[in-house]
Amino acid sequence: MKILFIHGLASSGAYKTAESLRILFRPCEVVAPDVPIDPTEALPMLRSICMEEEPDLIVGLSLGGFWAQKLRGYRKVCINPDFHPSARLHTRMGENTWLSPRRDGSTTFTITPAICKGYAEVEQGQFDGLTDDERALTDGLFADHDELVNGYDEFALYYPDSAHRYPGQHLPIFPELRDYLVPLVNKIL
Repeated sequence: MKILFIHGLASSGAYKTAESLRILFRPCEVVAPDVPIDPTEALPMLRSICMEEEPDLIVGLSLGGFWAQKLRGYRKVCINPDFHPSARLHTRMGENTWLSPRRDGSTTFTITPAICKGYAEVEQGQFDGLTDDERALTDGLFADHDELVNGYDEFALYYPDSAHRYPGQHLPIFPELRDYLVPLVNKIL
């Protein structure tokens, strides 16, 4: 089995969730790219990776859940997806520090008005054209005590049979992934 892990904002493929997935789903391969902050680069890159790697499962965390939901035709679990990143990005305008190491060695990234506008454009119609087949491929896992985003109600509106909760906060820790993500993946695969 091959898993594509898509990290959240200010993170990288080296984020601890990727390593947790490697442990929890051993011996499967976990592909965990560094996603560009620019949405005009991010989505085409992720689509290209999907075509090349043909993942059996996509796991997206936070902003990664936003991107995962956009990757139609693949089995996916969106963990605490942020469906409206443009609003959050406006509060981080300017230079920011990456929270986990990037393969290219960069330590900072810059949020510009153009990047915020790009996200706002990608957000438009993000749930348009959902088919029953796509709904069957998509699950969401939502923290009961998410301190950053709360996309449960919006997700449940479009994926009524696929929204699941777990007791925790926005960034799941290893025991939460083990106790809630693993059984969900075992059930859906």
